[in-house]
Amino acid sequence: MNKLLIGIVCFGLSLSACAGGHYVPGIEGIKGASVPPPGNYYLGYLVKYDIDALKAPGTDTDIPTNNNGTVTAIANRIVHITNTKLLGADYGMEVIIPVINKDFNFSAAGYADEKTAVGDIFIGPVVLGWHGDRWDAVGAAGIWLDTANSAEMASAGNGYRSVMLTGGGTTYLNADKSLSASALMRYEINSKDDAGLEPGDQISFEWGIGKKINNNVELGLVGYDQWQVSKDKGTGSTTNKFSKHAIGVEGSYFSTTIGGVLKAAYYNEYAIEAGSNPAPSGNTIRLTLIKPF
Repeated sequence: MNKLLIGIVCFGLSLSACAGGHYVPGIEGIKGASVPPPGNYYLGYLVKYDIDALKAPGTDTDIPTNNNGTVTAIANRIVHITNTKLLGADYGMEVIIPVINKDFNFSAAGYADEKTAVGDIFIGPVVLGWHGDRWDAVGAAGIWLDTANSAEMASAGNGYRSVMLTGGGTTYLNADKSLSASALMRYEINSKDDAGLEPGDQISFEWGIGKKINNNVELGLVGYDQWQVSKDKGTGSTTNKFSKHAIGVEGSYFSTTIGGVLKAAYYNEYAIEAGSNPAPSGNTIRLTLIKPF
């Protein structure tokens, strides 16, 4: 396996090469920091990331060969919000089970393959949701487990565990709550992977500005920013740090037929800098179903 191939084996649910964590930027958008009231919820995310190029390590420059592919994930998220109060917040818990398809054709590494499998599972024993007259806030903590196979570049697993801490808030900018602005941050702390590399800590920041058109429809702008905030350690590490930035649009519709919310979003990545390893660039399409049960 050549050096470049070793460098880009790190594709995981994060849909990025060695970004330093599991979390998918662009999963949450408008009112992404608002926790629902007590009850049981299924959230299904269909995310497709189209890769059109790879950035060379430590730069924002494309590797000058044909390097493309797709990562498609169906993330199944179960959330239970209890009637128990903790620190003045509604207390809950969650689990995420992703199914991931990776289809790569990277000429730079001489690698082409496609695989589908269950990815690394997330267990979140702490979800806290606060609610005010014109604001919501969230705090959460959990761990991405190293449960999936990570032997090949197209394997579903990352090959390491990640502790993920979450915080954020939503504010309603008018009395009828039809105009909102939200911000959500995820901080990931990673363990050493199977090859001896410990990816640096990573921050994912997501934002959304939404306007309700009527009781069923909401439209708005969304975006995400992701930064590696500490250096990689161990095998293959360098002082380079990864970052990526995207902006897009989102629409949602409350369906009385299914008794849930359907969302669709598109993100275009406009700035990417690779860290210790090559990083992909492209665009993301997300479809979401939120269904109480």
